[in-house]
Amino acid sequence: MDEDGIRKRSSNQEPDETTPIKKSKSMNLQKEVGLLSGICVIVGTVIGSGIFVSPKSVLANVGAVGPCLVIWAACGVLATLGALCFAELGTMITKSGGEYPYLMEAFGPIPAYLFSWSSLIVIKPSSFAIICLSFAEYTAAPFYPGCDPPTVVIKCLATAALVTITLVNALSVKWASYVQNFFAAAKMVIVIIIIVSGIVLLAQGNTKNFNNSFDGPPLSLGAISLAFYNGLWAYDGWNQLNYITEELKDPYRNLPLSIVIGIPLVTVCYVLINVSYFTVMTSTELLQSQAVAVTFGDRVLYPASWIVPLFVAFSTIGAANGTCFTAGRLAYVAGREGHMLKVLSYISIKRLTPAPAIIFYGAIAIIYIIPGDINTLINYFSFAVWIFYGLTVLGLIVMRFTRKDLERPIRVPLIIPILVMFVSIVLVLAPIITAPELPYLYCVLFIISGLVFYVLFIHFKFNWAQKISKPITMHLQMLMEVVPPEDVPE
Repeated sequence: MDEDGIRKRSSNQEPDETTPIKKSKSMNLQKEVGLLSGICVIVGTVIGSGIFVSPKSVLANVGAVGPCLVIWAACGVLATLGALCFAELGTMITKSGGEYPYLMEAFGPIPAYLFSWSSLIVIKPSSFAIICLSFAEYTAAPFYPGCDPPTVVIKCLATAALVTITLVNALSVKWASYVQNFFAAAKMVIVIIIIVSGIVLLAQGNTKNFNNSFDGPPLSLGAISLAFYNGLWAYDGWNQLNYITEELKDPYRNLPLSIVIGIPLVTVCYVLINVSYFTVMTSTELLQSQAVAVTFGDRVLYPASWIVPLFVAFSTIGAANGTCFTAGRLAYVAGREGHMLKVLSYISIKRLTPAPAIIFYGAIAIIYIIPGDINTLINYFSFAVWIFYGLTVLGLIVMRFTRKDLERPIRVPLIIPILVMFVSIVLVLAPIITAPELPYLYCVLFIISGLVFYVLFIHFKFNWAQKISKPITMHLQMLMEVVPPEDVPE
């Protein structure tokens, strides 16, 4: 990788067409995201396909209605606590890129590089691919009643959605924010429909499925851990604002406020949605349902049950847009720090977006769509992401003692990061202990393999690698009309 990259040229070295633009505009990411957009990023990213897929998996692990609802509420509490830890990190180190700059500050370049390596190649693209595949399944389902849609149709639809979202995010921050706000509002429509329908049914006396709610099989630590695993997948995205800290207006105020408003709102919605499901389905019926939300719609909203797959598709496309909007910033920051190709840190002259990073991220995600299936991708994603969540929160604890000089506009009680770190350890070890599988080993080996690239291209900076990367960077810069940012936030 090229650590030095192509330095900003003086006015007599740069192409003429860039000079007047640089005089009139600051070539940095613009602060376009306010409080409302911040809340919409959280709500729009978190509420995706998870709440329409995970209820079945959570119930399968705990076996009864009562523990299932408790797990959903507890997952929301854990997501809120984790987000508050990230709020302290985000206001203490006001750089985009999520966990990356925090790991860099706490532990140095190697853990930060391993995170960027794992995130850019596995975690973020697989998440993007999962959501787009979910969108494609719900979109195609109405056209193939009584049977599963052809695989090629699903993957073509997923690819089309992924390319469209990538282009929107590469072209304009405002467009991406507008898309996010629209789909966040659209998905709240189906959420409200399901919740209101459930409340009406409860008021009419449909409470028999809640009788003896805690009567079920004995619960083990392994079963509870796996239930949390599936529930937390539906909550994933609680840390997304930390990827765009540099684009938040007044981050000291809007970052924590967006978290405190957005995640509890999602938690309340998730619990009430599950209550609504149980008003029309017994535990057995829910476990037998191929698509819980669609079954709910068929029983409650018929003949307007087509609303459910339509708005679930809206929900997933909004989550995919939020994921792309935030994850592109990780590639941007990693490139800026010299841990990826330097061109990934460049900004479009005309659009003021990290277009190379977003396009790179979308291209990797397409690779996951071609051979991958949703369950395999979720396994890789969930296992890897909680390793770095725990490591990042550990970094917060470490910096309380090693970086006392850093200003902390938000300071959470120390017990909160300790609790989140403990839970992350349990979540990483639980699937390995209860159901050991080779993919977990492959995932760990892949993360560690990033050290090879770090030693060769970052630490030793082999000349032949730089000789190859510099002309590639130069040609990509001219082709895409991108330039380095003018300054790096401290």
